[in-house]
Parts: sequence; structure tokens; C-alpha cells
Amino acid sequence: MFKSISKVGFGAVILMMLNGCLGMPKGVEPVTGFELNRYLGTWYEIARLDHSFEDGLSQVSAEYSINEDDSVKVINRGFSDQDQQWSEALGKAKFVDGSDEGYLKVSFFGPFYGSYVVFELDKENYQYAFVSGPDLDYLWLLSRTKKVDQEVIERFVSTAQSLGFKTNELIFVEQK
Repeated sequence: MFKSISKVGFGAVILMMLNGCLGMPKGVEPVTGFELNRYLGTWYEIARLDHSFEDGLSQVSAEYSINEDDSVKVINRGFSDQDQQWSEALGKAKFVDGSDEGYLKVSFFGPFYGSYVVFELDKENYQYAFVSGPDLDYLWLLSRTKKVDQEVIERFVSTAQSLGFKTNELIFVEQK
């Protein structure tokens, strides 16, 4: 069973994450040569900086597809071990500048948008992505698979640390 997006929790607090902020942390640059059609589909959260909207969630994933208005449909899901149920948030994303740049704005509630910055991407196979939000408090390692090579994790941590993210606070997400 899924919790409704209208309930306080995973979906409702995503607004707090986005906080209506665009922009990106100093030093973070969105990838260029971004191809949305290759990015669509399911991504698994491997690591994150934790926030109340994801507190206690495992098996977190994001599903990206195209809406009828050409925006990107975003469905975030995670399993709450405490509640023994899935939480889900439905949103949409749009490119901030051009569609060939990994810089999007994401909204889970009406007109409020926040940054979604893909700053590293396996451009050959689109198998992993490093993503930030509008500031150093938001960071994710996403993968097409539920596990990634240790080399990717080490590069993620090293890159994030060099940009000023608090990598000692990373949560490594349980995926089943």
C-alpha cells in the first residue's frame, strides 16, 4: 500500500527540500550533452545526504517519463521500515536553460520549483549520475542498478567532498 502524496511525509516535505530555490552550489556545473530520452526510466538511490522527507526510507527510486505537455514526470518512491509501507511523491521537471544541459527545475507542489543538477553522468551508458539540489545540503548518487562498483562510490565521495558537500553525513541506501 502507498501513502498518498497529500499526506505529510515523503511527498509533502519534498517542498521543503526544494524551497523554491533554483541555482546550484558553487563549483557544481551541470553536464552538457545531456540526452533526456536516455535519462528516462528508473534510477535507484545509492547514497544521499539525509533529510526529513527521506528519513527512514530504504529502497528509494525515481522514475522519469514524459508528460503530455513535454515536461518530465517524476515519481519518487521509498519504503518506510517503521510504517511498513511505501511512500510516493509525484512531481514534474522542466529544463532551466537548454535540453542538452543536466540542469532542471523540479516541482512537487504547484508553482514551487527547486534545482535538480546532474553534475556527473556516465554519458556512454547512462548507468550512474551525481545530482545536487540548490545548495550543499542536497546530494544524491543515482544508478540504473541497485548496486554500483566501489570505484563509482569512491569517485562520487571524492568529487562531492572537493565541492564542499558533507560526505561524512552520507547515507548509503538499502536496496533489495
